[in-house]
Amino acid sequence: MTRRLSGLAALAGVVLALLAFAGPAQAAKRVALVIGNNDYKNVPKLQKAVNDARTMGDTLKQLGFSVMVAENLNRQAFSETLLAFDRSVEPGDTAFFFYAGHGFEIMGQNFLLPTDVPAATEGQEELVRDASVLADRIVERLQNKKARTSILVFDACRNNPFERAGTRAVAGGGGLAPMTQLPEGVFSVFSAGPRQTALDRLSNDDANPNSVFTRTFARELLQPGENLVQVAQRTRRLVSEAAESVKHKQIPVYFDQMVDDVFLSGAAKGQAEAVKPSAPPQQVAALPPVAVPKLPKEDSVNAPIASFSRHNGGWTVVFSIADPTLGISWRMGDAGDFRETGFIDTLDPRTRKRMPNPSIELPADAPAGTIELRYVDTQGEMQGPFPIRFDPDAALIRDQRKILDMTATSWLSFREFNGLLVYYTHLMSYRCAIREVRIGIDSAVPDKVLKMPACNPRDPSAIPSDAQPYMKLGPQTKAVSVELTYRDGSVSEIKTFRR
Repeated sequence: MTRRLSGLAALAGVVLALLAFAGPAQAAKRVALVIGNNDYKNVPKLQKAVNDARTMGDTLKQLGFSVMVAENLNRQAFSETLLAFDRSVEPGDTAFFFYAGHGFEIMGQNFLLPTDVPAATEGQEELVRDASVLADRIVERLQNKKARTSILVFDACRNNPFERAGTRAVAGGGGLAPMTQLPEGVFSVFSAGPRQTALDRLSNDDANPNSVFTRTFARELLQPGENLVQVAQRTRRLVSEAAESVKHKQIPVYFDQMVDDVFLSGAAKGQAEAVKPSAPPQQVAALPPVAVPKLPKEDSVNAPIASFSRHNGGWTVVFSIADPTLGISWRMGDAGDFRETGFIDTLDPRTRKRMPNPSIELPADAPAGTIELRYVDTQGEMQGPFPIRFDPDAALIRDQRKILDMTATSWLSFREFNGLLVYYTHLMSYRCAIREVRIGIDSAVPDKVLKMPACNPRDPSAIPSDAQPYMKLGPQTKAVSVELTYRDGSVSEIKTFRR
């Protein structure tokens, strides 16, 4: 059985950091909701969704989560279960949502189908919308509850459940569309990539009770010392290799808007003492790491986090600290004097004193290393130092990826000049985050590779003088579609640009 998945920055960082200063410290815990729907009444039943939910529930319990497991939910039960999950989430928590069952995409929005979703035919999309749960709404609910980390996993990449012989189905390819416009602190994983089907089993002799994706993902979550990105990357590789062994293409995708490195199963490899899964996880601020530095002696769920922005003059690093502070200082590495960040012309209402400057500047050629950060709390005591990993290559990719996600309407532009031209200057300026660009001319399916110059980390936004940031089109061209494959392997939503 198969399943398908159908479908600048420094100032913003300072604002986010100031907001983080104003937030109260909260004790963090781990909570999870896993849902599996098999017994559909009006669309095809499924075989492994409930098993997948049970397996994920057991896995998350081993990782210290308080887990709610729900099976075969109709629309009312689905809503009541989400309300119960809402009540369990508190500010600062790590929230995990897993769904296995039918999913459906309508006009770029993802809907999770309860077991009583009605059968629908062409033109009855509203029936599906009204009877289903909007996936984006789950993200909003977790944001409203101020979860520090939200992880959403969808093993719902199935064929169109509304297809029937002799009828015209509701428009859509089934499955779910990529969730690329996620807020900060959210991580989502899909069991297959766009226009791919996800395998329930590798052969008729495959007796594993779980889908190929869930059996792999659950196992990888339990590997100690792997952060979320590493878990997703290993899952993607292992699932794609397993699918390839039976001549099938299935490449799971993930969308990462995390600021912290999140370790769900112990601390980073090589540390003398692993963080127990049942304890609140130590979150070390970093980008996809080469190595994770030694943690401070005193564990703190309120350890500062950092965001990195690349500009013409170098790097801006913005720190977010949950506690009110009287001063911030930093240094590169574990030796040498600490330097004060100074103050900005803003009063912190909690301390009634000038607010410490939450940002520092690094040169464009700054090497990878560890920033040690410390701060003075309102009692006058020094907290830290806290290690923050700086990896310029990973930071550049993440920074440009965020800009591309926020400026998707600017990827392409048309111009009339001695014929019709389409410019992709914007994509070229942020090409360091892109592995491949595909376009489709008067087609909704991007089928041509758009060549881009190599990334130049020393001057990443500059366009080489010999590069041509446009292409000529036939005068009859009406639209161009574009799809990006990012350096982390995730794939963007297909965007269509019309003249």
